[in-house]
Amino acid sequence: MSSDSRDGTQVASSQPSGSRRPIYRVESTGNFWQDAREAFKRVSIADDFQRIGEMPCARNSLMSGIASGVGVGVIRIMSAGFLVGSHWAVGTFMVVSLGTWTVCQRNIEAERRKLQKVVEEMPKRFIKQKDKAIDESGGS
Repeated sequence: MSSDSRDGTQVASSQPSGSRRPIYRVESTGNFWQDAREAFKRVSIADDFQRIGEMPCARNSLMSGIASGVGVGVIRIMSAGFLVGSHWAVGTFMVVSLGTWTVCQRNIEAERRKLQKVVEEMPKRFIKQKDKAIDESGGS
């Protein structure tokens, strides 16, 4: 990994030069405004949109939000007019997208916790199996 001392980032050298996937170290200067300015410099909306398919839960959440927003919007446009229907469509998109993303992130976190628990329990299982095998073989 190579390090860029200017902004405290580390970039993996095995990746192509066009793919900027920095790993940020948390370094605070203690000054809120200076830290906020540095954080703002690191934000790249174009890169985020190019990598949206790689973000966990983003694709499914956006697709669910778009489908729900269009459905509710069309129904409201037919019953209440274009302006009201478009407001309902945008609101539905936001609520459904955020809701499905939150549920998906919660499920991923629960799965990570279960996996961590299994990894922590694995050595204990091997020790129990060895103890059981020693007890069955005669205890020597």
